[in-house]
Amino acid sequence: MASPGQKVVLITGCSSGIGLRMAVMLAKDEQKRYHGIGLVGPVESIPMDEMKKVFETNFYGVIRMIKEVMPDMKRRRGGHIIVVSSVMGLQGPVHTEFELKMIEDVKKKEFPGADPETIHYFKNVYLPSSVDIFEMLGQTPDDIARCTKKVTEASNPRFRNLTNPLHTPTVALKYADETGGLSVHAFYHMLFNLGSLMHISMTTIKYLTCGYLRSRTVSPN
Repeated sequence: MASPGQKVVLITGCSSGIGLRMAVMLAKDEQKRYHGIGLVGPVESIPMDEMKKVFETNFYGVIRMIKEVMPDMKRRRGGHIIVVSSVMGLQGPVHTEFELKMIEDVKKKEFPGADPETIHYFKNVYLPSSVDIFEMLGQTPDDIARCTKKVTEASNPRFRNLTNPLHTPTVALKYADETGGLSVHAFYHMLFNLGSLMHISMTTIKYLTCGYLRSRTVSPN
């Protein structure tokens, strides 16, 4: 039970990675731990039951949690709900054991139901490029935890808060085209067409990330 004026933080998914670092940074009390899950692979090879399990945990789980805490927040007329998600629904690189294990497990899978060409592009083009993006643009769980702490402590935080300034060019493309096609095509080009130029493109993104765009992020420092 919280004492008057004391801020209470409930974190879902704090057994490891981002959630654990948030818990360590924000709290010294007993921690209750919940888990999120991930799923990667050619869509035609993934059983519907596995897809439903991901949505049940990562989407409906969030909604159920919000429904539980909302009435008390209304009574107190205060509080923040912070939902952490990827920058595009495609990539949101954070260096965690979960990410590394998931990539290694995906490399070993057979993906029944997908044709040989799709499996080739997925394993030999998409995955290596994704690893490059993770290595060059990824943040640490501590980075995310520090950014989240700033949002938690803010009296009037922005509705959306980008934690990694290196993703601001991608976000700019997303907002420049209401159909979403511009950002998706740019990301597709990076993943499938650049090949050995991937590192050069990542460096270019770092140089593009400056000025106004950088000011729109929540710095972990």
